[in-house]
Amino acid sequence: MNPADYSWWLASRASGVVALILVTISVGLGLTMAAKIVRKRGAGPMLARIHEQTALAGLVAIAVHGVALLGDHWLHPGLKGIAVPFAMSYRPVFTGLGIIGGYLAALLGLTFYLRRRIGTKLWRKMHRATVAVWVLGVVHTLGAGTDGSSTWLREFMLVTAVPIVTLFAVRMLRKPAARRAVA
Repeated sequence: MNPADYSWWLASRASGVVALILVTISVGLGLTMAAKIVRKRGAGPMLARIHEQTALAGLVAIAVHGVALLGDHWLHPGLKGIAVPFAMSYRPVFTGLGIIGGYLAALLGLTFYLRRRIGTKLWRKMHRATVAVWVLGVVHTLGAGTDGSSTWLREFMLVTAVPIVTLFAVRMLRKPAARRAVA
């Protein structure tokens, strides 16, 4: 067995795990900022920079994850398989959800640079859907990822899911209270 025969698969697998880690960090930081949990002076801009950089790095890792599959000798997804949701023959539902998650990550992440044109209010409304990118990534990993059934990755997802779900709940529960306070 020649490891070079699996180099594209290994590159895709590694970049997929890196993408999940980076998206998890970015979403976690975004939710932390939205919940206004960290109140230390100067922390906000620093967290925002880390959030932005991990989001951009996550987008690159997502792209590498998909493109590297084109060289996979076993999967043979073709361009359609990595670009069109549910078109790949390998676990089409889970790969399709991953492709949708990748497109959603690109759309929502890159709107940051368009927020002056589209307006901050619309941008914030759209950006709230970023948690869906994380959810789609987790579902894709569990259903289509080679490491989805491994203990180490499942433990990582569980350990990071608790704070993300908690922060998301805090964010969603605070919103109606904030509206009542303004009224």
